[in-house]
Amino acid sequence: MKIEVNNITLNYIKEGQGNPLILMHGNGEDSGIFNELTEKLKENYTIYAIDSRNHGGSTKTEDFTYETMAEDVYQFIEKLELKNVSVIGFSDGAILSLLLAIDHDNLFHKMALLGVNLKPTDFKTDIYNYLVDEYENTKDPLIKMMLEQPNIELEQLKDIHTPTLLIAGEDDIYKEESFDDIVKIMPNARLQIMKGHDHGSYIINKDILYPYLENFLKE
Repeated sequence: MKIEVNNITLNYIKEGQGNPLILMHGNGEDSGIFNELTEKLKENYTIYAIDSRNHGGSTKTEDFTYETMAEDVYQFIEKLELKNVSVIGFSDGAILSLLLAIDHDNLFHKMALLGVNLKPTDFKTDIYNYLVDEYENTKDPLIKMMLEQPNIELEQLKDIHTPTLLIAGEDDIYKEESFDDIVKIMPNARLQIMKGHDHGSYIINKDILYPYLENFLKE
């Protein structure tokens, strides 16, 4: 499906029935990474799986900022008049979820943040250096975005009261303490570490998370 928001066209998939649940993918991906998870979640929720701008079937632009991408999603929610909406965001999608929660009180009923970071300095050193080399070789603006953004201060999270499930891989690309810091400052957040998994192995084209997400969303 297509929708015009923020002077672009967003491509999205709508499936299921029940309260709205937005799914947002990571850097360089599209909503298709959630296909397996959607098959299970759609039994109880109306799924809106969005391709972010510059990804998938959505408009390609010269604007590569998380703030603009978050505004796209806010206008999506407003235009469709979604109420009692929850969100599952992976990596970049989790960043967008946090930015929306910071800027719009009580926008989300619940948030599941999968592999989120607040700053580029949250990357483990070897991962950051790898991305620097990749950007030098490719000049990919999506990689440049990860090297420069986001720039969320920990203090900005202290007033987010939305019930939040933070999920990270045991061998994630971000420093373990960065996840600990987030759950310590967010009043209603808890952390789930996925043993034996890296940044995306528990989510991309998988339904491993379904029991965790279903329990969290039904609480």
